[in-house]
Amino acid sequence: MPKRVLQGTVVSDANEKTIVVRVERRFTHPLLKKTVRRSKKYHAHDEANVAKVGDVVWIEETAPISKNKRWTLVPSA
Repeated sequence: MPKRVLQGTVVSDANEKTIVVRVERRFTHPLLKKTVRRSKKYHAHDEANVAKVGDVVWIEETAPISKNKRWTLVPSA
């Protein structure tokens, strides 16, 4: 099964080797037919501490690394 990859914005890099990424999704409300924005925060593993607050990054699903971390930073090419 392929790993999920999400795009989001780094909102915190205070912890060592960990970043918090806010991922936003947009969908049409079933009744009101308006576009609705919902966001969720994911903890991701950043081995080299390269991501900074405000960066747009890609994160990839991975095996559990810690209690909260199930995602890892995709290295930019």
